[in-house]
Amino acid sequence: MSSLLRVLFFSACFFCLLISVYGQQEQDKELAKEYMLQAELTLAETKAEDDAKDQMVLAANLDTTFIKANFGAGELYLKTIGKELAVKYFLRVYRQDADYRFDIEYWIAMSYQYGLEFDKAIDFYTRYKNKLTKKPNYQGKDKVEMKDVDRRITECKNGKEFVANPKPYSIVNIGREINSEFEDFAPILNASEDEIVFTTRRRDGNTYENVAEDNKPYEDIFTTTRSGTTWQKAKNIGPTLNTKFFDSSLAFSPDGTTLFVYKDDGGGDIYFSERKKDGSWSSLEALPGVINSSYRESSISITKDGDLLYFASERPGGFGGSDIYVCSKDSRGEWSRVKNLGSAINTEYDEDGPFIDYDGKALYFSSRGRKGMGGFDIFKSNLLDKEKNEWSDPENLGYPINSPDDDVFFSGTKDGKRWYYSSVRADGLGYSDIYKIEPSTDEKKTPQVAAKEPEPVIETPKEEPVKKPVVDEVKPKAEPKPAVVPIQYVVNVVDAETKSPLDAKVRMQGLKDNVMVGVENLGGGSSKFAIVSTTTKDYRVSVEKEGYVFQTLTVKIEGATEKEKTITKTVEMRKLSVGVVSILRNIYFDFEKATFKTESYPELNKLETMMKQNTSLQVEIGGHTDSVGDNKFNLGLSLRRANAVKSFLTSKGVDTRRIKAVGYGETKPLASNDDEEEGRQFNRRVEFKVLGK
Repeated sequence: MSSLLRVLFFSACFFCLLISVYGQQEQDKELAKEYMLQAELTLAETKAEDDAKDQMVLAANLDTTFIKANFGAGELYLKTIGKELAVKYFLRVYRQDADYRFDIEYWIAMSYQYGLEFDKAIDFYTRYKNKLTKKPNYQGKDKVEMKDVDRRITECKNGKEFVANPKPYSIVNIGREINSEFEDFAPILNASEDEIVFTTRRRDGNTYENVAEDNKPYEDIFTTTRSGTTWQKAKNIGPTLNTKFFDSSLAFSPDGTTLFVYKDDGGGDIYFSERKKDGSWSSLEALPGVINSSYRESSISITKDGDLLYFASERPGGFGGSDIYVCSKDSRGEWSRVKNLGSAINTEYDEDGPFIDYDGKALYFSSRGRKGMGGFDIFKSNLLDKEKNEWSDPENLGYPINSPDDDVFFSGTKDGKRWYYSSVRADGLGYSDIYKIEPSTDEKKTPQVAAKEPEPVIETPKEEPVKKPVVDEVKPKAEPKPAVVPIQYVVNVVDAETKSPLDAKVRMQGLKDNVMVGVENLGGGSSKFAIVSTTTKDYRVSVEKEGYVFQTLTVKIEGATEKEKTITKTVEMRKLSVGVVSILRNIYFDFEKATFKTESYPELNKLETMMKQNTSLQVEIGGHTDSVGDNKFNLGLSLRRANAVKSFLTSKGVDTRRIKAVGYGETKPLASNDDEEEGRQFNRRVEFKVLGK
């Protein structure tokens, strides 16, 4: 073939390729418009924001230049779950048209705030402030007032402080026997801590087969009991308390014989039910007295003696929004003498979810005001004077109990050593899950300084008879114990090929107790953690970056001592390119089954995030077993486990066409099957392989 013919041939091929690419782009843009229209119709006819979000995200990813769809995708992420994922879509809008909305920087900053990226959030909040300063008379609907922006910046500064100095709490998912892929919240326990009642929106066991206007089941009250350390599978509490619509648990009486329930009646009222001798519950009755009003009463807590009741209400006359009140029981057994807890507790913002401890003095509640890091934060205040209604300054319970999202409905146990609440966390089974909180056994050590020795005492001698003065023996002063110095653990994240620094999300926590380690972002791809535990301990280090394979590492670190110590760890991140394989070692299944154990969800959720951040990614999920057992059984088991991972991802809105599930059985071992610890446990695994991007 002559040179001219070759040029003409390759030119024709290139032209056909361009036509093909252009044609595909046009098809994608038309399809994006269809998904956008579906999302808009969904929102116009219902409040099914989760469904609309899935459609809007598809539209945005099919056409990244479709500004309206990209803003809509970000907005719906902020209104549902995965709020930190919204920033990707807002930034697409910002880069193409910074004037699309007057407050676009504010939306970007909010998403960064939810993702704990406080410095970036402050940067964009400040950009919006500067814009607002230049146009003080702007009155568009897309204006956010300066007061609200300043509040957000303060929350971010608080968040930086809290995350760098986390409270030593172990926060553990209470388990799949209670939690589901839907919202599970408002946990309440009896005094003996062997019965739990909570609210859920799960489909399985719901009283009403129909769904609410958001296309999710109505709230129902569920319950379960514990035998030893094991909770039984939760079940519906029954039709006496649950109706076809919204029903929510609020509180137990201290003796566990009365259950308080919230219903939407009257703008939101509180009802109660008595436990019968056979364990069933009586029909609901409205709470007697003056607690319920024509306004919303959302939560209550009653003291151990049953004489005082704390509740949240939106009635007029408060400090703003929802306030917390207290009332006492009169001689007829009705609640009366309602009193606002005052400015020591209530603010111009909302307060909700009061829980009065069994001692009758410690009050836990949630507030959108005070020194918070965003949304509702949980605070604690102590009763100083009951008659004068005086309370101590509320203390924020800190990170990781609190987050930039809503943290509310917190309850404690009789001995004051454990607490329960619901939260959206990295190890959740779905939406909000119920967690148990305990103080960590790793207490932050402070130097022990010996008490000051008294000065030597000299007795004055008497004249008769003459004696030598008696001087007390001077004891040497005890040296103060040296202070324990936290170990500095520095993680440097780099690209595996170029070795250039990567600005990745790095988190570190105890492997068994989930206690978070304080972190400071040093910039340049470096994060510094402060290890305060004085005992040798295993930690989980997670590293995530859009466009890269996430990593979950386990490291063992000796306890902190009085000596300064710095440990440096470099993590190399691989780009998500075709052919890349990664082992999901932290996904665990029940023995010879394809059902996940609760401890699998942190890894599954990271896989979900990676798939949603990289929307064109196509993967193979491969299941593998060791050689123990029948080959045919192992092959089937490995496929069922791969399909379980695929089902998890598709249930979260990931397109099933992007995932291929394959079972390899025992055919691809990584090590010898002759040894359990060094071989078979490595061979029992789930992998993902990048097929396309």
